[in-house]
Amino acid sequence: MALIVQKYGGTSVGSIEQIRKVAERVLESYREGNRMVVVLSAMAGQTDNLIRLAYQMTDEPDARELDVLMATGEQITVALFAMAVKSLGYDALSLLAFQAAIQTDRLYGKAHIQAIDTRRVREELEKNRILAVAGFQGLDGAGNITTLGRGGSDTTAVALAAALEADVCEIFTDVDGVYTTDPGICPKARKMEAVSYEEMLEMASLGAKVLEIRAVEFAKKFNVPIHVRSTFSKERGTMVVAETKDMEKVLVSGVAYNKNEARVTIKKVPDQPGVAASIFQPVFESGIIVDMIVQNTSEDGITDLTFTVPKPDFLKTMKLVSRVAEEIRAEKVLGDEDIAKVSVIGVGMRTHAGVAMKMFETLANENINVMMISTSEIKVSCVIEEKYTELAVRVLHKAFGLENDDTDEG
Repeated sequence: MALIVQKYGGTSVGSIEQIRKVAERVLESYREGNRMVVVLSAMAGQTDNLIRLAYQMTDEPDARELDVLMATGEQITVALFAMAVKSLGYDALSLLAFQAAIQTDRLYGKAHIQAIDTRRVREELEKNRILAVAGFQGLDGAGNITTLGRGGSDTTAVALAAALEADVCEIFTDVDGVYTTDPGICPKARKMEAVSYEEMLEMASLGAKVLEIRAVEFAKKFNVPIHVRSTFSKERGTMVVAETKDMEKVLVSGVAYNKNEARVTIKKVPDQPGVAASIFQPVFESGIIVDMIVQNTSEDGITDLTFTVPKPDFLKTMKLVSRVAEEIRAEKVLGDEDIAKVSVIGVGMRTHAGVAMKMFETLANENINVMMISTSEIKVSCVIEEKYTELAVRVLHKAFGLENDDTDEG
């Protein structure tokens, strides 16, 4: 008998009929003798509707109250799911985050799970109940409702799987696995049988939307096997697991892209100790994640500093940085939202050279200019003009031999 944690996203539970089908699918595993914990997202579109309601009320919704509002989406789903299971003749129980003792910090809208007290969940599992746990939400130390940010239900599921020492965490979504790149851009993209935690972390951080990055971090830390698969098919998906020697034989595993970044440049910054810290301090304190940072070589005691942030944080970042720029007497602050980041990823890069050069040559052959570059042990990323994103992904995917030859030309 295995303990399985399953997570179903918004498109999987987008209607009453779909919730009923999810209940039937969960019961298939339950009838095989497995203990089942099911983490559910809000029904498709519901979270966006709740956000719209908040902004109809005020231009600046209070962060705490916004989390209280947004957490209601998952409450609806888990209750309906439990009703569906019971209507089919089985026992089920819905649990909200505070009932499942999912403890977080107080960073409203982007809270981090700090601990899970599994006693209640284990007690209910001992009663042979199917448990439906609300994803995306938690409770801070003062008893306030928090939410985990976009994709937070993935994090809830993997964190629960880790805390419960589950045999597997199955992430059900509207895609049937992890692909070498976006099949919408490259019809010849291949579904991978397995991908390492490290590669999946890079893909998630670089814009691949299959899994939320914090979910993968939990999985890696606690060695939780993740099975990414489709809600609408019985086919095996992609396993996200610890790295194996076979994975190192593949030079590049995938190509990722991200159109959700913006670039900020501060011109003529005094090149002095502490200046960079003063620039980034208000940005970090606002919870804004800075990605790539490039500083030019100093000339005559001044330099240019460029970095990227998520596009939704662009205007806020520009305001914060413009204030600091005035204080340090930098010349001006420039912003650019028309950028994208393309990346090649693979654990095989650790033992093979020449990946970066091949990437640069491939982009140059298409007259695609590289604005910024960043690297890690297993990835190379380039910032380019957004209008070239799809072209860059296609030519890199082909250049690194990732195409599925069984796919017909279309």
